[in-house]
Amino acid sequence: MEQSHKTIALHANNLRKSFFHPIAVDVLKEINLTVHHGEAIAITGRSGQGKSTLLQLLGTLEDPCGGILEIAGKKVASNNKSAIRNRHLAFIFQSFHLLEDYTALDNVLMPARIARKKVSKHSQAYQHGMHLLERVGLSDRAHFNSKLLSGGEKQRVAIARALCNDPDIILADEPSGNLDKQTASNIHHLLLEFARQENKSVVIVTHDPDLASLCDQQYVLQDGLLHKQENFH
Repeated sequence: MEQSHKTIALHANNLRKSFFHPIAVDVLKEINLTVHHGEAIAITGRSGQGKSTLLQLLGTLEDPCGGILEIAGKKVASNNKSAIRNRHLAFIFQSFHLLEDYTALDNVLMPARIARKKVSKHSQAYQHGMHLLERVGLSDRAHFNSKLLSGGEKQRVAIARALCNDPDIILADEPSGNLDKQTASNIHHLLLEFARQENKSVVIVTHDPDLASLCDQQYVLQDGLLHKQENFH
């Protein structure tokens, strides 16, 4: 994934996170990370190192104990984090988090509904949702209930949903962890190619070395610190 320009989508400076119950633990000590528009970042590391916690901080779902987070040039604070999250961020999870009794299209359009956009059949959001499903190869499944879809199809719906409101940054937590190897590989290439075409930034937490190798930059989270790895591809 080549950077089309060097503008910064996300910048973290000395982010820290500690938990105090049942005992005090400094999970993240001094996290420094810069992500440019159109760039894919992989964060790897052993279980229990705080990778998902870091993604929660970057997604403004958790508050740091210290440090500064800037998204799209805006410093994240308690009074603006919800607006920043809704405007600039989208999430993809290992377990899909689809509404099983809703159609694939309904799930894709859910961020638009939350943003109180019109989603009737001839609305711009509806047409965009159908376009996204077409892009992920699921236009023929648009009106299928999500519970009828395979795991790979559900994750493709989740990718389309993540792009519904045109975010700047996609945060993905083990996006292929529940999929077989071949389906996972297909999802990896689809997500990164789609993001590249749309000039989206992607931050992926993963245990999968194949997925990490497809990203522009790789970091290992160890002992509360991010260590940048050499990228040989």
